[in-house]
Amino acid sequence: MADPKGFLTTRRELPGTRPVTLRLKDWREVYEDPRDYIANKLPKQAGRCMDCGIPFCHQGCPLGNLIPDWNTLVWKQNWAEAIERLHATNNFPEFTGALCPAPCESACVLGINDDPVTIKRVELSIIDKAWEAGYVRPLPPATTTGKTVAVVGSGPAGLAAAQQLTRAGHAVTVFERADAIGGLLRYGIPEFKMEKWRLDRRLEQMRAEGTRFVTEVEVGVDITADELRAQYDAVVLAGGATQWRDLPIPGRDAEGVYQAMEYLPLANRVAAGKLADSPISAKGKDVVIIGGGDTGADCLGTAHRQGARSVTQLEIMPKPPQTRSDAHPWPTYPMIYRVSSAHEEGGERLYSVSTQRFLTDEHGKLRGLQVVEVERVGGRFEPIPGTERELPAQLVTLALGFVGPEKSRLLTDLGVEFDERGNVARGPDFQTNVDGVFSAGDMGRGQSLIVWAIAEGRAAAAGVDAYLTGRDILPAPIKPTDRPIA
Repeated sequence: MADPKGFLTTRRELPGTRPVTLRLKDWREVYEDPRDYIANKLPKQAGRCMDCGIPFCHQGCPLGNLIPDWNTLVWKQNWAEAIERLHATNNFPEFTGALCPAPCESACVLGINDDPVTIKRVELSIIDKAWEAGYVRPLPPATTTGKTVAVVGSGPAGLAAAQQLTRAGHAVTVFERADAIGGLLRYGIPEFKMEKWRLDRRLEQMRAEGTRFVTEVEVGVDITADELRAQYDAVVLAGGATQWRDLPIPGRDAEGVYQAMEYLPLANRVAAGKLADSPISAKGKDVVIIGGGDTGADCLGTAHRQGARSVTQLEIMPKPPQTRSDAHPWPTYPMIYRVSSAHEEGGERLYSVSTQRFLTDEHGKLRGLQVVEVERVGGRFEPIPGTERELPAQLVTLALGFVGPEKSRLLTDLGVEFDERGNVARGPDFQTNVDGVFSAGDMGRGQSLIVWAIAEGRAAAAGVDAYLTGRDILPAPIKPTDRPIA
């Protein structure tokens, strides 16, 4: 145990955020310089860990992160061993530390009647400290197998699979259809949530280990499925669940209505210096975001930084409670009212509201939308008569989630089968019905969390290595059938 009385004497505390007026002027992460927090406050925060006899935080984390172990090491300020324990289960703790909604904290035993341990912040601080101290180095394989693996997609699942397989001695090539590696980490996640130097330094480590990256190649088109199979001994499909959910209501084709993943990548390209201005900008406009999840919050923070006149976020569900309800008992991940950094920056959130139609001017441009309040009757949302109203809007982003992988030419030509939810079906070792072809991440699981993507990448890598060599040396933290605690 770290500090036997830590959970009694120390209150939960996170590092401070930069003032809203300052952070809206740039795309940098919202937190203040964390070095003072790490040096003076973080060890005490780690010391709040109770080192439970049954660490439910392990069950809350698909990766099985050894959370009490590295909490104790941080409390002792043994950073070298802390990063070893963290890297034992997680290839990219800087990604999860910045982006994961931390189901581990929801499962923290201390959280039953107190604020949980700041697990996510401890995790991010360990890896930041490790990079600063030079503890993170390339780990190329001692021997090679002579086997080749293609990884299609460079999001967190693909990168995790690639790093595991490279370190196991295989020659791994990662294909990405965009102009830079990272998938949604690169162009989907705004800089204010995770600056891209965190991604770039990891990619440099992977290159030094031997992983090869190829960009601006759409597998299935620029290289056919037959060519891929002929050139590589195994294939990992990690293209994500990129088929977005639409809103087919009157006026959907109006100029000014866009999918979130049409809007966010352009803003990220501007932040990266690859575009001077975004052709889809919120500057001076009334913006409405349809969808109350994380992607909607990303659109919210982006619209603030672009200088929107007003921003309204709509959610068809009722406003969640401030604390756990009986429907979400500990240690499940609760549906509660959450305030992200983007929500702190302004905007209005409307609940129990459904959009009926988009309104246009005489030129076909968006001028607003008609909404109505709804109530849940059985399994349906029914409009409440007399609650219709109009909201002004010149820009609407649809942040309604994703319905599975794109049914691309690659998947068709490979002949992979799909499950009942439209995802790429796979067996216990993450192998599809096609010999030597595996699936990892959202492409097989459906839209999910980054921590599940990394866990799937690691598990699929274990399946690939066993298929190619007959060995059992790589960890497989999850099975394809595993689901979050519910």
